[in-house]
Amino acid sequence: MRYVSRRIAACCTGAMCAALAALVLGGCGGAPAGGSGLGDTTGPPRTSSTPQRGAAITADRATPRPGRIPPPLSPGNVYAAERPGPLAPAAAHARAFVYVPNSDSATVDVISQRSGRIVRRFRVGRLPQHVTPSWDLRTLWVTNDLGDSLTPIDPRTGRPGRALPVRDPYNLYFTADGMRAIVVAEAERALDFREPHTMRLRHRLRVPQCPGVDHMDFTADGRMALVSCEFGGRMIVVDLVHERVLRTVLLHTGAMPQDVKLSPDGRVFYVADMAANGVWLIGARRWRVLRFQPTGRGAHGLYPSRDAGTLYVTNRSAGTITLISFRTRRPYRTWRIPGGSPDMGGLSASGRVLWLSGRYDAEVYAIDTHTGRLVHRIKVGKSPHGLAVWPQPGRYSIGHTGILR
Repeated sequence: MRYVSRRIAACCTGAMCAALAALVLGGCGGAPAGGSGLGDTTGPPRTSSTPQRGAAITADRATPRPGRIPPPLSPGNVYAAERPGPLAPAAAHARAFVYVPNSDSATVDVISQRSGRIVRRFRVGRLPQHVTPSWDLRTLWVTNDLGDSLTPIDPRTGRPGRALPVRDPYNLYFTADGMRAIVVAEAERALDFREPHTMRLRHRLRVPQCPGVDHMDFTADGRMALVSCEFGGRMIVVDLVHERVLRTVLLHTGAMPQDVKLSPDGRVFYVADMAANGVWLIGARRWRVLRFQPTGRGAHGLYPSRDAGTLYVTNRSAGTITLISFRTRRPYRTWRIPGGSPDMGGLSASGRVLWLSGRYDAEVYAIDTHTGRLVHRIKVGKSPHGLAVWPQPGRYSIGHTGILR
């Protein structure tokens, strides 16, 4: 969800935007059974599809070939390539930084993961929304929404390059075969399929039935996407191979769907709903709503743990993070950070630290996922949004702030 812009007069109610509640210590990826947070020593439930801690992923981690959807490393875990371990060659020499797009400052802050200090700040186009890893893991793209441009960053140096002109880039994804970038043109109600390096437009898929088109995740085979319509109270299913809309999934009047994440077994999509204050569970085969799970006010971002056992839901207006077990599909813990507004982010390569932007507080939070302790609370520019943590394990990126497979 965005702030007041040319596309939407207001994205949240006054009460919602005023509620600056505490950010939760999102016990996140890689948290082992028995890990603790805020005095709770009960370990997170283990999903049956989760590889055991000592199990090594022996499949080839080399960069997949463009034009072919790489088969999953594990049929029971779409996140198998994201477990801690050797990085892909394209990511192995990247600096361990956190890239924070400050929407209202038109800047990006670069934070050292080791020290928690800002090491660089540079200007970008107007209203930067997200920092997105490219499919081949060689470039990070800043989506300058009102600036109508994408700014490339070299992750080996942390320095920006020359921006490319692109219409209305609120968000950015890549098809699983690496052949197309998908620019989410929210204001224009379109998904623009572009060349992944030059960003030359190849096909505009208009989605007039999807006001506020913004987030998505892919099916396990990478052939279809479930896409949120923030201001339409619905989702759409997109055929990524033929670049067409297949169907609409209705939620309810007034729903504001946000981030989308697939379960490790590929059977269920979780959809955060900022107005309904929780997540929808939608079947990935028949595209039916299974049920609604309350989490907290302003449910917004969704992040799977490195062991694929837990989904972390950032409740931006409540200032909390709800931990949902992928095995039971139910919450089992909630963590808090006083005065926080957790929005979007990601995990360190090891999964030991969860980094989140504090959208309403011009802050970034670093949370130890084994103890739940707040390691860093860093002042950044105005309205930090979709920060990216880099590098991350995985073979290729399908976009957003770092959805790797």
